[in-house]
Amino acid sequence: MFPEFHSNNLLEKESTILKKMESNKEFIQSLLKQPNGSFQTFLKPYQRVQTELGDLVTEISHLNSVKNSEESQTIYSRLLPKLSEYYTDLGQNEEIFSALLHIQSTDKTVNSEQIKVLENEIRDFRLSGVGLDSNTKEELKNIRIKLSDLTNQFSQNVLNATNAFALYLNEEDVIGIPESDKISAKQPDGTYKFTLHFPSYIAYMTYGENRKIRKEMYDAYCTRAPENGKLIEEILSLRDKEAKLLGFETYAHLSLATKVANEPEEVIQFLDHLAKKAKPIAQKEYKEIQSFAKKLGQGEIEPWDLTFYSEKLKKESFSYDEEIYRPYLEKETVLQGTFQFLENLLGVHFKQVQTNVWEPSVLCYDLVVEGETRSRLYLDLEVRSDKKGGAWMHNWKPHFQDETGKTELPIAFVVASFPKATESQPSLLRPSDVVTLFHELGHALHHLLSKVKEAFVSGVNGVEWDAVEFPSQFLENFVYEPKVLQLFAKHYQTKEPIPNAYIDTMVKAKNFMSAMGVVRQLEFAKFDMLVHKESPNEIRVQEILNQVREEIAVVVPPTYNKFQNSFTHIFAGGYAAGYYSYKWAELLSANAFYSFVDKGVFDLEHAAHFRKTVLEKGGSANAMNLFRDFYGKDPDIDALLRLNGIAA
Repeated sequence: MFPEFHSNNLLEKESTILKKMESNKEFIQSLLKQPNGSFQTFLKPYQRVQTELGDLVTEISHLNSVKNSEESQTIYSRLLPKLSEYYTDLGQNEEIFSALLHIQSTDKTVNSEQIKVLENEIRDFRLSGVGLDSNTKEELKNIRIKLSDLTNQFSQNVLNATNAFALYLNEEDVIGIPESDKISAKQPDGTYKFTLHFPSYIAYMTYGENRKIRKEMYDAYCTRAPENGKLIEEILSLRDKEAKLLGFETYAHLSLATKVANEPEEVIQFLDHLAKKAKPIAQKEYKEIQSFAKKLGQGEIEPWDLTFYSEKLKKESFSYDEEIYRPYLEKETVLQGTFQFLENLLGVHFKQVQTNVWEPSVLCYDLVVEGETRSRLYLDLEVRSDKKGGAWMHNWKPHFQDETGKTELPIAFVVASFPKATESQPSLLRPSDVVTLFHELGHALHHLLSKVKEAFVSGVNGVEWDAVEFPSQFLENFVYEPKVLQLFAKHYQTKEPIPNAYIDTMVKAKNFMSAMGVVRQLEFAKFDMLVHKESPNEIRVQEILNQVREEIAVVVPPTYNKFQNSFTHIFAGGYAAGYYSYKWAELLSANAFYSFVDKGVFDLEHAAHFRKTVLEKGGSANAMNLFRDFYGKDPDIDALLRLNGIAA
């Protein structure tokens, strides 16, 4: 029913991809020779062969992220320009474009999903440069090949810089560090190794009493990959050229052509409106931390003190300490409880299966809904040195029906960087790790529960980028619901459930300093939109960031902080001129979440309605229309403010 994932044959995978690109070109030529192509005879097989190639590429890009090696880097880097060339040539193929226009105007049998495929494809062909003269097409193609190389280089530079830094500390330097983090950091020679990988970095910044070491780690973290400053300049310049060749005013305008928002100004207005509400509260929060630090004998606080004193204040204000939760959040128990929660919430059952995996700690599950096996999920949750940091969902295969009527089932990977289990202690999570798990599972469910029959708009395929975070953010909100926590928060040694007082504290502490978190996200989002509205050089990029910080930020970092050089979301990921999507989608998710809370959380009828109107529909209709189908009206910004603990 599901293909097996093989991880030890990279050269074979590369060869298969190269052959597939060639066979696809020949196959598409044969499709174009049909006298009267229809959706069934042209677009069905076209989607299938393109999806088959995409699935093969996913295998290599996935392994380059989770089992990064010289071999994976070399092969992936070799493939990128060839893939970029393939997709650019394809996207500029006038014959395919004519065939699509012909089908759109003559095929009267198409359904709504197929209409959406046609609309998206015709739009994307126009964005690829169809209709341009051959010289301009060639220029566009070269820009895209160069961009794929530069963005990959950007990401690899960040990973290399992260891996290159380590501090080996003695017992007196780890005073204040929780036992679980010390166990993770303990080396055979008795020292403690702290790195810039996020679980290690955040542990020291939150609990490390040694201010000098906090500064050393902060400085290393925010000055990673200085060579990326020049890459940013090149990336932005090429993106600007790409946009202008396609007839767009700026890259920001080009980016929004495939999103729900229409104009950069509309996005900036949305961000400024939120900033206006959040900044005064964020300023109060910052003053509170400053006066608290002063009370403890600390003079002027610096950015490397912020997380440390914030945690201490949180502890004092609510007796809240993330560490006291960790014994109750053992990874395996959390996972089983999360599956129980998803069964209660959405009627989705997770059945563990034994199959080939790329690492022994990887788990695999089949998703069963109403007795029917619908999809497969792989989970790779523990931090490793050969694995890129952070967390993500990677879709391997979409749900679709091919031209013969055969149904293919979807498969996805969820990857995270949770603390590694040791001989003496299992992997114990922080509440924030559980939020991450729920978030990525939200993405996965959006992909895996799809019932769409067209591959190009199934699951997360074809979903507007500023709405793709909607299901993930919706799901993460449930972590703070007492009914949900009770399902999996159990002490890993005694099996005692988490005390109710702990849950109350966690819920109250959820929005602690939340306005500061909101303005930080708004700062990133506005910076992203503004740098993509022009083609700035490295100096100008910094000026834009400084200007945004002046308007929005409450904590202004030192001038040597080059956060932008490791901002992979926009310079190496899919969020260019789209980072605002997190907040835009949060607007939808907050409204959807409260609709469940108001019904007591577990309401299978309401859940089935959500599953059928949102999760099963994937990208087969405009995200805002799907939201309205579920919610019955437009989203209300008050729900977003309520979610973040900001008074409307």
